[in-house]
Amino acid sequence: MTKITKPSDVKRDWVVIDATGKRFGRMLTEVATLLRGKHKPSYTPNVDCGDYVIIINAGKATYTGLNKGSDKLYHRHSGYFGSVKSEKFEDLLEKNPVKLYKLAVRGMLPKTKLGREMLKKLKVYEGNEHPHTAQISKKGN
Repeated sequence: MTKITKPSDVKRDWVVIDATGKRFGRMLTEVATLLRGKHKPSYTPNVDCGDYVIIINAGKATYTGLNKGSDKLYHRHSGYFGSVKSEKFEDLLEKNPVKLYKLAVRGMLPKTKLGREMLKKLKVYEGNEHPHTAQISKKGN
């Protein structure tokens, strides 16, 4: 018989990942797995089993693709006619790398209430410092 994990039984860890020199997309697929909890044997699809993830040095990751900076676009829409706004990858990386990381991870999580709760456990910081030193129990890759 398969054991179903209850939300009260979930143990959450804090994982710190240093983005310096890591590939952007490869790192974020690992982050999405950690946020969902798929790395745990007690994974249950309808329960938020994931860990908290802290990414430091967000602007220092490496990016592949010859023209990704100028060709890749992120769109947003307010719902009104003609209100589509687009930002280039390189502009978003320069202005707000935290938003870039959140957008990329959001696309890898479920598009439900559960996915929105999982995304709240992602903390991204541009620098080397973060305010969660009291919670840290694990060091990421």
